[in-house]
Amino acid sequence: MSESLSSAAFPLDRDAADRMWADYRAAHPAAAAAGPDYTVEHFGDSPRLADQLLDAVLNGPKRATSELVAEFFEHGDQLPRIGSHWIACDGTGAPRIIIRSTELRVGAFASADAAFAFDEGEDDRSLESWQREHRRYFTRVAAARGAEWSEDDEIVFERFAVVWPPEHAD
Repeated sequence: MSESLSSAAFPLDRDAADRMWADYRAAHPAAAAAGPDYTVEHFGDSPRLADQLLDAVLNGPKRATSELVAEFFEHGDQLPRIGSHWIACDGTGAPRIIIRSTELRVGAFASADAAFAFDEGEDDRSLESWQREHRRYFTRVAAARGAEWSEDDEIVFERFAVVWPPEHAD
């Protein structure tokens, strides 16, 4: 297991995440063996945002996410790779689902397109709202680590599938 890129924001229940991973590994040994390392993390930078974004995955269209490359390095994490897993926790730090990366690319802010904004499934799903809200988010998380965000900073654009538990799997 890798350390969470956002574990400093609030505590995560790693014991429960390990149990969830064991259940997934028992049910899907080949998929777990292909991507045996996993992270335990949450969406966003606050418990409220973690819950909102997780709800968009559980009950809605969210099948993509984005994060600044600098955030991974700030927390000593490697960039995700296709096939890697992460356990997404809710705003209390409880693990809720396991996500597997299906598509990844690194690019600048301007490289986000309407299809990615739509797949990220937030707000009205338009590129304009994606740009507005992510400018706010990236500025805020960069400031929290004492940096200034630029639209030229590299971003990881990730599409994913929900793979566990079965009642939430794609």
